[in-house]
Amino acid sequence: MNRYNNSVFNPPILSLKQTLQTGFEEDIGFGDISSAILPDKLIKGEFTAKAAGVISGIDSILLGYQILDETVEVQYMVSDGDRVEPGDCIAKVDGPVRALLTSERVILNILQHMSGIATQTAMAVKALEGSKTRLCDTRKTLPGLRALQKYAVRCGGGYNHRMRLDDGVMIKDNHIAAAGSITKAVQLARKQVGLMVKVEVECETESQVQEAISAGADIIMLDNQTPESAKTLCEMIPDHIITELSGGITPETIGTFKDCGAHYISTGTVTHTVTALDISFVLSGTVKSVAE
Repeated sequence: MNRYNNSVFNPPILSLKQTLQTGFEEDIGFGDISSAILPDKLIKGEFTAKAAGVISGIDSILLGYQILDETVEVQYMVSDGDRVEPGDCIAKVDGPVRALLTSERVILNILQHMSGIATQTAMAVKALEGSKTRLCDTRKTLPGLRALQKYAVRCGGGYNHRMRLDDGVMIKDNHIAAAGSITKAVQLARKQVGLMVKVEVECETESQVQEAISAGADIIMLDNQTPESAKTLCEMIPDHIITELSGGITPETIGTFKDCGAHYISTGTVTHTVTALDISFVLSGTVKSVAE
Protein backbone atom coordinates (compact mmCIF):
# COMPACT_ATOMS: atom_id res chain seq x y z
CA MET A 1 0.00 0.00 0.00
CA ASN A 2 1.11 3.58 -0.58
CA ARG A 3 1.12 4.31 3.13
CA TYR A 4 4.44 2.41 3.38
CA ASN A 5 6.13 4.34 0.55
CA ASN A 6 7.96 7.35 1.97
CA SER A 7 10.37 7.99 -0.91
CA VAL A 8 10.97 11.74 -0.99
CA PHE A 9 13.20 11.61 -4.05
CA ASN A 10 10.68 10.23 -6.49
CA PRO A 11 8.76 13.31 -7.68
CA PRO A 12 5.65 12.84 -9.87
CA ILE A 13 7.22 14.34 -12.97
CA LEU A 14 4.33 13.53 -15.31
CA SER A 15 1.79 15.14 -12.97
CA LEU A 16 4.03 18.18 -12.58
CA LYS A 17 4.31 18.59 -16.36
CA GLN A 18 0.56 18.22 -16.85
CA THR A 19 -0.22 20.72 -14.09
CA LEU A 20 2.29 23.22 -15.45
CA GLN A 21 0.93 22.84 -18.98
CA THR A 22 -2.63 23.37 -17.77
CA GLY A 23 -1.52 26.33 -15.70
CA PHE A 24 0.22 28.01 -18.62
CA GLU A 25 -2.77 27.47 -20.93
CA GLU A 26 -5.02 29.05 -18.32
CA ASP A 27 -2.69 31.94 -17.46
CA ILE A 28 -1.14 32.94 -20.77
CA GLY A 29 -4.13 32.86 -23.06
CA PHE A 30 -3.15 34.36 -26.45
CA GLY A 31 0.11 35.68 -25.02
CA ASP A 32 1.73 37.64 -22.19
CA ILE A 33 1.19 41.18 -23.47
CA SER A 34 2.98 42.69 -20.46
CA SER A 35 6.25 40.86 -21.13
CA ALA A 36 5.92 41.33 -24.89
CA ILE A 37 6.79 45.02 -24.50
CA LEU A 38 10.26 44.10 -23.16
CA PRO A 39 13.40 43.71 -25.27
CA ASP A 40 14.29 40.09 -25.97
CA LYS A 41 17.40 39.91 -23.79
CA LEU A 42 19.03 37.45 -21.39
CA ILE A 43 18.78 38.14 -17.66
CA LYS A 44 19.33 36.39 -14.33
CA GLY A 45 16.82 35.82 -11.55
CA GLU A 46 16.46 34.11 -8.18
CA PHE A 47 13.75 32.22 -6.32
CA THR A 48 14.05 33.16 -2.65
CA ALA A 49 12.29 31.96 0.49
CA LYS A 50 10.54 34.72 2.41
CA ALA A 51 9.42 32.44 5.25
CA ALA A 52 10.78 29.39 7.04
CA GLY A 53 9.55 26.07 5.73
CA VAL A 54 10.19 22.84 3.83
CA ILE A 55 10.61 22.81 0.06
CA SER A 56 8.55 20.61 -2.26
CA GLY A 57 7.99 20.87 -6.01
CA ILE A 58 11.44 22.22 -6.87
CA ASP A 59 11.31 20.43 -10.23
CA SER A 60 8.45 22.70 -11.30
CA ILE A 61 11.04 25.41 -11.99
CA LEU A 62 13.04 23.56 -14.63
CA LEU A 63 10.05 21.67 -16.03
CA GLY A 64 8.12 24.92 -16.39
CA TYR A 65 10.88 26.61 -18.31
CA GLN A 66 11.34 23.57 -20.53
CA ILE A 67 7.74 23.93 -21.65
CA LEU A 68 8.10 27.60 -22.61
CA ASP A 69 11.80 28.02 -23.44
CA GLU A 70 14.37 25.23 -23.19
CA THR A 71 17.25 27.73 -23.29
CA VAL A 72 16.61 28.83 -19.69
CA GLU A 73 19.33 27.55 -17.35
CA VAL A 74 18.44 26.56 -13.78
CA GLN A 75 20.73 26.01 -10.81
CA TYR A 76 19.05 24.51 -7.76
CA MET A 77 20.39 25.61 -4.38
CA VAL A 78 18.16 23.24 -2.36
CA SER A 79 16.35 19.92 -2.89
CA ASP A 80 12.85 18.73 -2.09
CA GLY A 81 12.61 17.97 1.61
CA ASP A 82 15.18 20.62 2.58
CA ARG A 83 14.29 23.21 5.20
CA VAL A 84 14.80 26.87 4.28
CA GLU A 85 14.87 30.08 6.27
CA PRO A 86 13.84 33.59 5.18
CA GLY A 87 16.34 34.94 2.67
CA ASP A 88 17.61 31.55 1.52
CA CYS A 89 18.11 31.23 -2.24
CA ILE A 90 16.13 28.30 -3.61
CA ALA A 91 17.22 28.46 -7.25
CA LYS A 92 19.08 30.71 -9.68
CA VAL A 93 17.96 31.05 -13.29
CA ASP A 94 19.40 32.60 -16.44
CA GLY A 95 17.51 33.06 -19.69
CA PRO A 96 15.31 35.24 -21.92
CA VAL A 97 13.49 37.81 -19.82
CA ARG A 98 10.14 37.18 -21.50
CA ALA A 99 10.23 33.46 -20.68
CA LEU A 100 11.23 34.12 -17.06
CA LEU A 101 8.41 36.57 -16.43
CA THR A 102 5.69 34.75 -18.39
CA SER A 103 6.22 31.54 -16.43
CA GLU A 104 6.76 33.15 -13.02
CA ARG A 105 3.27 32.99 -11.52
CA VAL A 106 2.39 29.42 -12.53
CA ILE A 107 5.71 28.04 -11.29
CA LEU A 108 5.44 29.97 -8.02
CA ASN A 109 1.85 28.86 -7.44
CA ILE A 110 2.83 25.19 -7.65
CA LEU A 111 6.09 25.56 -5.71
CA GLN A 112 4.49 27.62 -2.94
CA HIS A 113 1.47 25.32 -2.57
CA MET A 114 3.50 22.11 -2.43
CA SER A 115 6.01 23.67 -0.06
CA GLY A 116 3.15 24.82 2.16
CA ILE A 117 1.93 21.23 2.40
CA ALA A 118 5.44 19.95 3.16
CA THR A 119 5.87 22.64 5.82
CA GLN A 120 2.60 21.88 7.60
CA THR A 121 3.31 18.15 7.41
CA ALA A 122 6.75 18.67 8.97
CA MET A 123 5.15 20.58 11.86
CA ALA A 124 2.73 17.72 12.52
CA VAL A 125 5.51 15.14 12.27
CA LYS A 126 7.55 17.11 14.80
CA ALA A 127 4.59 17.09 17.19
CA LEU A 128 4.74 13.25 17.12
CA GLU A 129 8.46 13.08 17.91
CA GLY A 130 9.31 10.56 20.62
CA SER A 131 6.55 8.16 19.58
CA LYS A 132 6.30 5.39 17.00
CA THR A 133 3.19 6.93 15.47
CA ARG A 134 3.51 8.06 11.87
CA LEU A 135 1.55 10.82 10.20
CA CYS A 136 -0.28 10.07 6.95
CA ASP A 137 -2.55 12.00 4.63
CA THR A 138 -6.03 11.28 3.27
CA ARG A 139 -7.85 11.57 -0.08
CA LYS A 140 -8.92 15.12 0.81
CA THR A 141 -6.96 16.56 -2.08
CA LEU A 142 -7.78 18.87 -4.98
CA PRO A 143 -8.87 17.11 -8.19
CA GLY A 144 -5.93 16.76 -10.53
CA LEU A 145 -3.38 17.62 -7.84
CA ARG A 146 -3.43 14.47 -5.71
CA ALA A 147 -0.07 13.09 -6.85
CA LEU A 148 1.61 16.46 -6.21
CA GLN A 149 -0.05 17.01 -2.84
CA LYS A 150 0.70 13.52 -1.59
CA TYR A 151 4.31 13.82 -2.78
CA ALA A 152 4.56 17.07 -0.82
CA VAL A 153 3.39 15.21 2.29
CA ARG A 154 6.29 12.79 1.85
CA CYS A 155 8.69 15.71 1.47
CA GLY A 156 7.52 16.89 4.89
CA GLY A 157 8.22 13.52 6.49
CA GLY A 158 4.69 12.13 6.33
CA TYR A 159 3.34 8.96 4.75
CA ASN A 160 0.64 8.35 2.18
CA HIS A 161 -2.68 6.69 2.86
CA ARG A 162 -4.69 5.41 -0.13
CA MET A 163 -3.77 7.08 -3.38
CA ARG A 164 -7.05 6.04 -5.03
CA LEU A 165 -10.18 4.02 -4.32
CA ASP A 166 -8.59 0.93 -5.91
CA ASP A 167 -5.62 1.11 -3.54
CA GLY A 168 -7.25 -0.74 -0.67
CA VAL A 169 -10.58 -1.56 0.98
CA MET A 170 -11.76 0.95 3.57
CA ILE A 171 -15.04 -0.04 5.18
CA LYS A 172 -16.60 3.09 6.66
CA ASP A 173 -19.89 3.70 8.48
CA ASN A 174 -21.92 3.94 5.26
CA HIS A 175 -20.45 0.68 3.94
CA ILE A 176 -21.26 -1.02 7.24
CA ALA A 177 -24.86 0.23 7.10
CA ALA A 178 -25.27 -0.89 3.49
CA ALA A 179 -23.74 -4.33 4.10
CA GLY A 180 -25.62 -4.94 7.35
CA SER A 181 -22.69 -5.26 9.75
CA ILE A 182 -18.91 -5.04 10.01
CA THR A 183 -18.66 -8.83 9.76
CA LYS A 184 -20.73 -8.99 6.57
CA ALA A 185 -18.82 -6.10 5.02
CA VAL A 186 -15.45 -7.76 5.68
CA GLN A 187 -16.72 -11.09 4.35
CA LEU A 188 -17.94 -9.43 1.15
CA ALA A 189 -14.60 -7.69 0.73
CA ARG A 190 -12.62 -10.90 1.17
CA LYS A 191 -14.67 -12.59 -1.53
CA GLN A 192 -13.95 -9.88 -4.07
CA VAL A 193 -10.37 -8.67 -3.53
CA GLY A 194 -7.03 -10.39 -3.98
CA LEU A 195 -4.63 -11.54 -1.29
CA MET A 196 -2.45 -8.42 -1.71
CA VAL A 197 -5.27 -6.02 -0.81
CA LYS A 198 -5.66 -5.06 2.84
CA VAL A 199 -9.02 -4.46 4.45
CA GLU A 200 -9.46 -1.51 6.81
CA VAL A 201 -12.49 -0.98 9.04
CA GLU A 202 -13.57 2.30 10.59
CA CYS A 203 -14.69 1.97 14.21
CA GLU A 204 -15.93 4.38 16.84
CA THR A 205 -17.00 2.12 19.72
CA GLU A 206 -15.54 -0.75 21.71
CA SER A 207 -18.12 -3.17 20.35
CA GLN A 208 -17.24 -2.20 16.77
CA VAL A 209 -13.55 -2.75 17.49
CA GLN A 210 -14.24 -6.19 18.92
CA GLU A 211 -16.33 -7.12 15.86
CA ALA A 212 -13.65 -5.83 13.46
CA ILE A 213 -11.02 -7.93 15.24
CA SER A 214 -13.19 -11.05 15.06
CA ALA A 215 -14.00 -10.38 11.41
CA GLY A 216 -10.29 -10.40 10.53
CA ALA A 217 -9.65 -6.76 9.66
CA ASP A 218 -6.06 -5.97 8.64
CA ILE A 219 -6.32 -2.35 9.77
CA ILE A 220 -8.63 -0.70 12.28
CA MET A 221 -9.19 3.04 12.04
CA LEU A 222 -10.42 4.59 15.27
CA ASP A 223 -12.53 7.57 14.30
CA ASN A 224 -13.49 10.63 16.35
CA GLN A 225 -11.68 9.67 19.55
CA THR A 226 -10.21 11.55 22.48
CA PRO A 227 -6.61 10.75 23.45
CA GLU A 228 -7.95 8.77 26.40
CA SER A 229 -10.47 6.68 24.44
CA ALA A 230 -7.98 6.14 21.62
CA LYS A 231 -5.41 4.74 24.04
CA THR A 232 -7.97 2.40 25.60
CA LEU A 233 -9.12 1.07 22.23
CA CYS A 234 -5.57 0.68 20.88
CA GLU A 235 -4.71 -1.50 23.88
CA MET A 236 -7.59 -3.84 22.92
CA ILE A 237 -6.30 -4.43 19.41
CA PRO A 238 -3.82 -7.31 18.77
CA ASP A 239 -0.33 -6.36 17.61
CA HIS A 240 -0.75 -7.94 14.17
CA ILE A 241 -3.50 -5.45 13.28
CA ILE A 242 -2.43 -1.98 12.15
CA THR A 243 -4.11 0.81 14.11
CA GLU A 244 -4.93 4.25 12.76
CA LEU A 245 -6.46 7.34 14.37
CA SER A 246 -8.49 9.86 12.39
CA GLY A 247 -11.30 12.36 12.63
CA GLY A 248 -10.98 15.92 13.86
CA ILE A 249 -7.25 15.72 14.55
CA THR A 250 -5.53 19.00 13.70
CA PRO A 251 -1.91 20.24 13.76
CA GLU A 252 -2.77 21.90 17.07
CA THR A 253 -4.11 18.72 18.72
CA ILE A 254 -2.11 15.96 17.05
CA GLY A 255 0.59 15.99 19.73
CA THR A 256 -1.95 14.96 22.38
CA PHE A 257 -2.43 11.65 20.54
CA LYS A 258 1.26 10.71 20.29
CA ASP A 259 1.20 8.31 23.26
CA CYS A 260 -1.98 6.43 22.33
CA GLY A 261 -0.07 3.56 20.73
CA ALA A 262 -1.48 3.90 17.20
CA HIS A 263 0.69 3.06 14.22
CA TYR A 264 -0.68 5.98 12.18
CA ILE A 265 -2.61 9.20 12.51
CA SER A 266 -4.31 10.33 9.31
CA THR A 267 -5.43 13.91 8.79
CA GLY A 268 -6.72 15.85 5.82
CA THR A 269 -5.46 19.15 7.23
CA VAL A 270 -2.01 18.65 5.69
CA THR A 271 -3.48 18.87 2.18
CA HIS A 272 -6.77 20.77 2.32
CA THR A 273 -6.03 23.39 4.98
CA VAL A 274 -2.59 24.81 4.26
CA THR A 275 -0.96 28.18 3.77
CA ALA A 276 1.34 28.51 0.78
CA LEU A 277 4.98 29.01 1.70
CA ASP A 278 6.01 32.56 0.85
CA ILE A 279 8.53 32.43 -2.01
CA SER A 280 9.48 35.25 -4.35
CA PHE A 281 11.04 35.46 -7.80
CA VAL A 282 13.15 38.53 -8.49
CA LEU A 283 15.12 39.50 -11.59
CA SER A 284 18.66 40.77 -11.23
CA GLY A 285 18.64 44.53 -10.71
CA THR A 286 15.08 44.69 -9.40
CA VAL A 287 14.64 47.23 -6.61
CA LYS A 288 12.52 46.00 -3.70
CA SER A 289 11.27 47.99 -0.72
CA VAL A 290 12.55 47.32 2.79
CA ALA A 291 9.23 45.67 3.65
CA GLU A 292 9.77 43.14 0.87
